[in-house]
Amino acid sequence: MIFLKSENVSYQNIKTLHNIELTVKKGEKLALIGHSGSGKSTLLKLIYERYSDNTALVPQDYGLVNHLSVYHNVYMGQLNQNSTWYNIVNLVRPWQKPLERISIILSQLQLEDYLFRPVGQLSGGQKQRVAVARSLFQGGNLLLADEPVSSVDEKQSQVVLRQLCNHFSTVVLAMHDTQLALAFCDRIIGLEKGKIVLDQPSHKLASQDLLALYAE
Repeated sequence: MIFLKSENVSYQNIKTLHNIELTVKKGEKLALIGHSGSGKSTLLKLIYERYSDNTALVPQDYGLVNHLSVYHNVYMGQLNQNSTWYNIVNLVRPWQKPLERISIILSQLQLEDYLFRPVGQLSGGQKQRVAVARSLFQGGNLLLADEPVSSVDEKQSQVVLRQLCNHFSTVVLAMHDTQLALAFCDRIIGLEKGKIVLDQPSHKLASQDLLALYAE
């Protein structure tokens, strides 16, 4: 499903990814782990550039419109799947079918009370769950998510990751929490200074095996 061969990425003449070799099969749940600046976000961006069709994305900055409601921000996940007139009417008066679907998704993420609240009035953790809800509404065969639970507590993290992994057949998550990565993903990719230094099935690893990736 994903195939990268000898990939190098540079930013402002500084190489950020070095000779990346990565194959992800359909149905895999994969976690990218490593220090901030190790290349996780850059690798996610590279994958999205190559495989954007039928791919849902949860960016680290959420990509929300603060003055629009939670409903309309989630609805934007399917903007390109409907006609312009349909989208304009929905902006003024939401259609019943997407309203029902989005309400269910928000309920699953414990956001049902915020359906028509402007996103700008929400906390950071609530905004992050709205971005997750948008990806669930968008759908697709592949999910790419950059730190999708960084702003929520442990209990909510479990809820969010369970929804994402159940909804999408193939998942690539950039994460810092190694315990959650091991619990929800079947394969771990460790990055250091833009290079893949670890590629193992989760069942062969424990949290302490990953500590070296975070050593100073």
